[in-house]
Amino acid sequence: MTPPEVWLRGPLEGIPPLLQPVAHGLLQCREEVHRALADLSAEQLGRRIGGAASAGYHVRHAIGSLDRLLTYARGEMLTSVQLAALREEDNPNATFAADELATEFDAAVDRALTQVTATSESALTEARSVGRANLPSTVIGLLFHAAEHTQRHIGQLATTVKIARALP
Repeated sequence: MTPPEVWLRGPLEGIPPLLQPVAHGLLQCREEVHRALADLSAEQLGRRIGGAASAGYHVRHAIGSLDRLLTYARGEMLTSVQLAALREEDNPNATFAADELATEFDAAVDRALTQVTATSESALTEARSVGRANLPSTVIGLLFHAAEHTQRHIGQLATTVKIARALP
């Protein structure tokens, strides 16, 4: 029998109550990434089907955007290393190894959960700026969007992988 989705398994120890949905969403993504990448070849990971983004791109972008959004949630600006990684996410010549991407994704989720655990509920409504344009957000807005954005790309990963597996 398949276990229920992460959000139906109960509260996660150490995660503030208001941030449980963020942690649940990220942990669900972790499980889905491992399922999607299982036995996937480098060619399947890099294949752009019908001009759409590759499966590998969705994982790389999820890792990078999670890191960037958490940076903003801490009240920091992006570093030159983060900006360089952003430019490299959609490199059409990039090659991917499924096991390496899964390991990198796990590490990104671990870092996110460490930050979520350390986030005080009293800080959730603190103002934060996003990007060079200093667009307005809050700590909870950024944490929620980090989980939601990650879920969106992992959903796209799952669909892209199904199509890539079906093609010769």
